[in-house]
Amino acid sequence: MRSGIDRATGKLLTGWDHCAQSIGVILTTRVSTRVMRRAFGSAALELQDRNATPKRIMQIYAAVAAALKRWEPGFRLKTVQLTQGGPDGVFVFDIAGTFFPRGHLGDYSASEDRATQIGLSDTTSGIVLA
Repeated sequence: MRSGIDRATGKLLTGWDHCAQSIGVILTTRVSTRVMRRAFGSAALELQDRNATPKRIMQIYAAVAAALKRWEPGFRLKTVQLTQGGPDGVFVFDIAGTFFPRGHLGDYSASEDRATQIGLSDTTSGIVLA
Protein backbone atom coordinates (compact mmCIF):
# COMPACT_ATOMS: atom_id res chain seq x y z
CA MET A 1 0.00 0.00 0.00
CA ARG A 2 1.25 3.47 -0.80
CA SER A 3 2.05 5.75 2.09
CA GLY A 4 3.67 9.08 2.84
CA ILE A 5 3.64 12.06 5.15
CA ASP A 6 0.89 14.69 5.31
CA ARG A 7 2.40 18.02 4.25
CA ALA A 8 0.35 19.98 6.77
CA THR A 9 0.36 17.79 9.89
CA GLY A 10 3.33 15.44 9.48
CA LYS A 11 1.08 12.45 10.12
CA LEU A 12 1.10 9.24 8.10
CA LEU A 13 -1.05 9.17 4.96
CA THR A 14 -2.00 5.96 3.18
CA GLY A 15 -4.01 4.92 0.15
CA TRP A 16 -6.32 7.46 -1.45
CA ASP A 17 -5.42 10.22 1.01
CA HIS A 18 -1.80 10.03 -0.10
CA CYS A 19 -2.81 9.97 -3.77
CA ALA A 20 -5.08 13.01 -3.36
CA GLN A 21 -2.23 14.92 -1.71
CA SER A 22 0.06 13.87 -4.57
CA ILE A 23 -2.43 15.15 -7.14
CA GLY A 24 -2.54 18.48 -5.33
CA VAL A 25 1.25 18.71 -5.21
CA ILE A 26 1.58 17.91 -8.90
CA LEU A 27 -1.03 20.44 -9.98
CA THR A 28 0.18 23.25 -7.71
CA THR A 29 3.87 22.93 -8.56
CA ARG A 30 5.14 25.08 -11.41
CA VAL A 31 7.34 23.27 -13.92
CA SER A 32 11.07 24.08 -13.47
CA THR A 33 10.76 25.03 -9.79
CA ARG A 34 12.00 21.80 -8.20
CA VAL A 35 15.73 21.33 -7.92
CA MET A 36 16.82 17.97 -9.41
CA ARG A 37 13.29 17.44 -10.79
CA ARG A 38 12.88 20.37 -13.16
CA ALA A 39 10.25 18.63 -15.31
CA PHE A 40 7.99 17.88 -12.31
CA GLY A 41 4.72 19.76 -11.98
CA SER A 42 1.97 21.17 -14.15
CA ALA A 43 1.67 23.97 -16.68
CA ALA A 44 -1.80 24.81 -15.30
CA LEU A 45 -0.50 27.60 -13.07
CA GLU A 46 1.23 29.27 -16.00
CA LEU A 47 -2.13 29.53 -17.75
CA GLN A 48 -3.98 30.82 -14.73
CA ASP A 49 -3.00 34.48 -14.78
CA ARG A 50 -4.63 35.10 -18.16
CA ASN A 51 -8.18 35.76 -19.33
CA ALA A 52 -10.48 32.85 -18.52
CA THR A 53 -11.73 32.25 -22.05
CA PRO A 54 -13.18 28.88 -23.04
CA LYS A 55 -9.97 28.19 -24.97
CA ARG A 56 -7.83 28.96 -21.89
CA ILE A 57 -9.96 26.73 -19.66
CA MET A 58 -9.56 23.90 -22.17
CA GLN A 59 -5.77 24.45 -22.14
CA ILE A 60 -5.83 24.18 -18.33
CA TYR A 61 -7.81 20.92 -18.60
CA ALA A 62 -5.17 19.59 -21.00
CA ALA A 63 -2.35 20.67 -18.68
CA VAL A 64 -4.04 18.93 -15.74
CA ALA A 65 -4.51 15.73 -17.75
CA ALA A 66 -0.93 15.72 -19.05
CA ALA A 67 0.58 16.32 -15.61
CA LEU A 68 -1.46 13.60 -13.92
CA LYS A 69 -0.71 11.10 -16.67
CA ARG A 70 3.01 11.75 -16.37
CA TRP A 71 3.46 12.06 -12.62
CA GLU A 72 0.74 10.04 -10.85
CA PRO A 73 0.84 6.33 -11.77
CA GLY A 74 -1.82 5.48 -9.19
CA PHE A 75 -4.56 7.60 -10.77
CA ARG A 76 -6.20 7.69 -14.19
CA LEU A 77 -8.16 10.86 -14.88
CA LYS A 78 -11.74 10.47 -16.14
CA THR A 79 -13.11 14.00 -15.77
CA VAL A 80 -11.95 17.45 -14.80
CA GLN A 81 -14.44 20.26 -14.39
CA LEU A 82 -14.06 23.90 -13.43
CA THR A 83 -16.46 24.54 -10.53
CA GLN A 84 -15.28 27.98 -9.43
CA GLY A 85 -13.39 30.74 -11.14
CA GLY A 86 -13.54 34.47 -10.92
CA PRO A 87 -11.70 37.77 -10.81
CA ASP A 88 -10.02 36.82 -7.52
CA GLY A 89 -7.71 34.48 -9.48
CA VAL A 90 -8.78 31.30 -7.72
CA PHE A 91 -9.89 28.37 -9.82
CA VAL A 92 -11.38 25.24 -8.24
CA PHE A 93 -11.50 22.01 -10.22
CA ASP A 94 -13.37 18.78 -9.51
CA ILE A 95 -11.16 15.91 -10.54
CA ALA A 96 -12.52 12.38 -10.84
CA GLY A 97 -10.95 9.17 -11.99
CA THR A 98 -9.80 5.70 -11.14
CA PHE A 99 -7.48 5.15 -8.18
CA PHE A 100 -5.17 2.14 -8.27
CA PRO A 101 -3.97 1.40 -4.72
CA ARG A 102 -0.89 -0.41 -6.04
CA GLY A 103 -0.50 1.58 -9.26
CA HIS A 104 2.79 3.08 -8.05
CA LEU A 105 4.15 -0.48 -8.17
CA GLY A 106 2.77 -1.18 -11.66
CA ASP A 107 -0.11 -3.32 -10.36
CA TYR A 108 -3.42 -2.20 -11.90
CA SER A 109 -5.50 -5.21 -10.87
CA ALA A 110 -7.45 -3.42 -8.10
CA SER A 111 -9.19 -0.10 -8.68
CA GLU A 112 -11.66 2.33 -7.11
CA ASP A 113 -13.50 5.35 -8.48
CA ARG A 114 -12.44 8.45 -6.54
CA ALA A 115 -12.75 12.24 -6.75
CA THR A 116 -11.13 15.29 -5.18
CA GLN A 117 -11.16 19.07 -5.51
CA ILE A 118 -8.10 21.15 -6.24
CA GLY A 119 -7.90 24.91 -5.81
CA LEU A 120 -5.36 26.70 -7.99
CA SER A 121 -4.30 30.26 -7.32
CA ASP A 122 -1.51 32.34 -8.76
CA THR A 123 -0.85 33.84 -5.32
CA THR A 124 -0.65 30.67 -3.23
CA SER A 125 0.86 27.23 -3.56
CA GLY A 126 -2.62 25.76 -3.91
CA ILE A 127 -5.13 24.04 -1.71
CA VAL A 128 -6.28 20.45 -1.75
CA LEU A 129 -9.88 19.99 -0.67
CA ALA A 130 -11.10 16.43 -0.17
